[in-house]
Order: sequence, then C-alpha cells, then structure tokens
Amino acid sequence: MRIRELSAELASRLKVAYAVRNVDLTLPGLTLVDECAPRPGHILVARVDAIGHHNWLEVATGRKAAIYPGDEVLLAFGERYAPDQYESRVPEVLGSSVDLVAAGGVAGEVLSRHGDMRPPTRLEPIGVLADREGVPVDLRRFNVLAPFGLGDHPPVVCVVGTSMNAGKSTTAASVIRGLARAGHRVAGIKITGTGAGGDPWMFRDSGAVVAADFTDGGYPTTAGVPVPELAELAQTLYHHAAAHDVDAVVMEIADGILQAETSALLEFPTLRELVDGVVLAAADAAGARYGAQHLRGLGLPVIAASGRLTQSQLAIREAVAGMDAPVYTPGELAEAHVAQEILALAGVARTRRSGVLELGEAA
Repeated sequence: MRIRELSAELASRLKVAYAVRNVDLTLPGLTLVDECAPRPGHILVARVDAIGHHNWLEVATGRKAAIYPGDEVLLAFGERYAPDQYESRVPEVLGSSVDLVAAGGVAGEVLSRHGDMRPPTRLEPIGVLADREGVPVDLRRFNVLAPFGLGDHPPVVCVVGTSMNAGKSTTAASVIRGLARAGHRVAGIKITGTGAGGDPWMFRDSGAVVAADFTDGGYPTTAGVPVPELAELAQTLYHHAAAHDVDAVVMEIADGILQAETSALLEFPTLRELVDGVVLAAADAAGARYGAQHLRGLGLPVIAASGRLTQSQLAIREAVAGMDAPVYTPGELAEAHVAQEILALAGVARTRRSGVLELGEAA
C-alpha cells in the first residue's frame, strides 16, 4: 500500500460535494492511500473520467457545480437504493474506476438502474483519505451534531411516504411553513436518505430555525446502515434540534415504507417512542389507505395524509373514503391553523401513548 501526503495544492483544487462538506482538509497528517477495501463513509479523492448521467456535482454551498473530465472531486463511499435511479454498493476493492451514484457526492458501484437513467459518470480514484499510518478516515469523524443542553422534549411530527417521489419533502416543508406561520420555532430533520442539500435548504426556506440531516452525523447515505445505528442517529438528530429551543420537530424519513431500512426502522421501538404523530405522503389513494393501515398496525398514529395524491380531487375523495384521518394539500398544511391542528393531534397522540406506557409500567 502506498501512502502519500494530501498536498495543500491538491486539496485546494478539489470540488467538495455536499455529503463531505464538513471534512476539514487542513487537518495535519492527512494522507491518501490507493490500496484498501473501501467501506461506507470512507472519503474518496477522485478524478472525473467520463461524464454520464450526472454532469454536475452539488457542492457544499448547495450550488450545482458543472463537472468535466479531468476535474478532481471529494466524495464519500456509500450504498444507494433508489428504484427510480440507481441501486449501488461500495466496491470490495479500490479499483481502476468507480461510479458517481448521487450528485450530492456519493461514490459506489452501480448494480442496476432505472430504464430512464443514463449510465453513471465514471471516476478514476486518486486515493482514499487516511491518517499518517494509512488508516482510512471515516466521515463520522467530522460529525457536527451537538446533542447537549436538552431541556424540554418538543413533539415530533414524522413524515413518511408510500414510495420515493410521493411528496415527502414537500409535505414536511409545508408542515414547517405552517407551524412557523403560527409563531412556533420549528426544526426540520431528515434521518435517512442519500446525501443532498435540497431538503435541508427547503426546510430552512420554509421557516425552520434549524435544519439538519444524516450527513451532519457523518453518513453520506443510510442505505445498508444497521437499523439500531439509524435509530441512534435519529435520536441524536432530535436532541441536536431540541437543543435549539424549538417548539416542534418535523422529522422526515426517506424512501417508502416498504424500503428495507425504512420498514425496519418504523418497527424499531426507539424510533416509535420518538414519534408523536405521522403525516403520510402518498402518491395515490390506494397507497394512502394501505400506508395508514400498515403504520397503525405498527402502533404509529397517522394524524393526516398529503403528498402527490392531492393533485387530484378524485384521489383525495378516494383516500378520505377509506381513512379516518384528514387529507391536506401542501398549501393547506402551510396554513397556520391547519399546522396547529397537526401539532395538537400529535400532542394528543403523545398523551395517549404516555398513558399506555404508564399503565404498562404499573402492571
């Protein structure tokens, strides 16, 4: 294995992706190794070889920076599970080329792709970031979450979806907007997904006083991460948000309720205890009715539904006919009185859950 110093000249040339924006390249003793078995979270310096689907990289500021063959970039290895884009894994060895699997800065090896997706942009590895001894540095070393100073426990409104592109992020941002308009200090957190800045920026634009996601905890993606670790990450993000003296936390869980990590996480006791109420984003009425039934079977209170289905009045009527929770458009969720009602329902759900826990403890 060859160990080379990470030169200041090379570091200054790198286009730094969103997922690795917290990496401090000025730390003394950083090196590059070109022979290792990459792991999720390892940090990659690479050269763009051939442009494929992604011809841009989301950089630390959120800007879409154009990339060209020969550009040098800073990314992180991670798995990806995206039915409408790429399925990818971390390669077993650092080979002659890897793929750019997400514009937010995730590198891997594509296993399958949606029919509408072009082949991925190809990268030539320069080396994996390591310490003086050549031990690869994990992205979690640059965790910026600060779970301290927690006093009150603000309620959590959790937004989950029936699938990718069901309208989760828009739903979460709308709830944040409504609560902010009602005079509340709100936090927006995203605990799973693929590293990209769009959702945290949207949460801030909607009125969140603090917005954070899994990349702030040192995870470029959460696909393949053990569920207990994800549940711990969710708690850390929650405490980080609550430390900013907020009245409510809107928490988004990526992908759909049938995706492996999402499904297992929703069944995990630690996560269920954290969630006070669920707003379900669904692409259609059937998904809304099935999703609500599924979530309630897990003991999660569904207090409202929204998402892409609200683009159709017929779909709204079909959903309402089979649900005992209201269906709101994003515009309605952004109204102060509707968001206030969502928060009140979450509070009722929390009270009922606390009563059940107390009865169980007394028994």
